[in-house]
Amino acid sequence: MKPRYKLLLDGSLSVITPRTHAQARQWLSEQGITVTQWAHDHGFSTSLVFEVLYGRKRCLRGKSHNIAVLLGMKHGQLTDKPARVSPAQRQQEERAAA
Repeated sequence: MKPRYKLLLDGSLSVITPRTHAQARQWLSEQGITVTQWAHDHGFSTSLVFEVLYGRKRCLRGKSHNIAVLLGMKHGQLTDKPARVSPAQRQQEERAAA
C-alpha cells in the first residue's frame, strides 16, 4: 500500500496512518456518534459496521471496504459496485448495456 501524506502548516509532510479498529471505535465515541447512527447515516447495516469495527471482516471489497475507507481504517477509493453480482443482476446489466 502506498503511504498517504498530509501537508502541515509549517510546510512539512506527515505520513497518514490508517486508524486501528480500536481507534475507529474511539473516534466514533469522541464524535458522539453511535455505531447504529453512523451506519444508518451512511446506508450500511449496523451488523456489518460492527463486524468491520471489531475486525471480523477483511474489508477487501464491497461494502466492508467502503466502511473501512469512510472510517479511516484503510486507504482506498469508495467502490459503487457490490462485492458479488448475482447471475440475474449480471444478465440485467448486460441487457441494459446492449
